[in-house]
Amino acid sequence: MYNIPKPYSYPLFINTQMPNMYSYFYWLNSQMYNMYPQTFWNNRPIYKSYFDRPFITLKDYGPDPFVINIEDAAKENNTFRTVLCTGDDLQVTLMSIDVGDDIGLEVHPTGDQFIRIEEGQGLVRMGDSSDNLNFQREVYEDSAIMISSGTWHNVINTGNRPLKLYAIYAPPEHPYGTVHKTKSDAEAAENRYKY
Repeated sequence: MYNIPKPYSYPLFINTQMPNMYSYFYWLNSQMYNMYPQTFWNNRPIYKSYFDRPFITLKDYGPDPFVINIEDAAKENNTFRTVLCTGDDLQVTLMSIDVGDDIGLEVHPTGDQFIRIEEGQGLVRMGDSSDNLNFQREVYEDSAIMISSGTWHNVINTGNRPLKLYAIYAPPEHPYGTVHKTKSDAEAAENRYKY
């Protein structure tokens, strides 16, 4: 009948103003999402998105200086071979190897080669002669392959998507501006221009 106060009544803030819960959660969110360096919504992102990058045409830029994101360029390339840069002593080539296909068994008698895998998986085989490929390794994204002059080699796509890579030749291996849309185009051009 009578409301007799207890020594520890609940809630303790009975005579104080109740905080507005909406303003409290707004304040809490603003503290969490404004910590570094800006909110996660309705603002520009911290880093540029993929679509904000400048578009670069995949072509042979020759010996002229230029800068490119080589990983993006290799992944965007859809041709079997596109020469990106041909200098006096060096050449950079982008390649896309179809599923189950390969680069083709080859040897460069006067130059060294560097290959880096950017996407997909494959198998590299190398050796002293075309019938003795005694070196064999599986390669994946970020794998680097070093091929000395006179070494027979082949890279085979063993994955379920195109194998994207770039190759560096020293000295240049292909004519300036080379673009081979398919492997058969590359084989026809190599038969036409035997070195």
